[in-house]
Amino acid sequence: MKRAFIFLIGVALAAPMAADSAKPKKPHLDLRASPRMAFSPVVIHLTAEVVGGEDTEEFYCPEVEWVWDDGGRSVQEADCPPFTEGTKIERRYSSEHEYGRSGVYQIKVTMRHGNTTLAANTVRVTVRPGAGDQAQEPN
Repeated sequence: MKRAFIFLIGVALAAPMAADSAKPKKPHLDLRASPRMAFSPVVIHLTAEVVGGEDTEEFYCPEVEWVWDDGGRSVQEADCPPFTEGTKIERRYSSEHEYGRSGVYQIKVTMRHGNTTLAANTVRVTVRPGAGDQAQEPN
């Protein structure tokens, strides 16, 4: 009887985990910057990638906004045909931005569909004073 009770407890504890693993994971946005640390002036290349999840209409043809934390902002919008079942969604987006001044910048990328934010992420980039840094005072 003790073994049967322990078996039932084990089955009951495992059931919620099995149900959780059956749910598809919601996609998230992975963000990479290259280089993450550099001397000014520098062009930073960013790659945002949708990781996980299904190819659903929700993530089809989003607006991608890049906020550069230096007053600059870029928006990518695509002109896409209507979504049909089985359509592969775009999972990788890239952009670049030049920093002429030293500083620590929190770059934010946001994916939207209409007025709905689908995913967002930030990455920190450090730009150190270089030979032509516009923030330096002349000697």
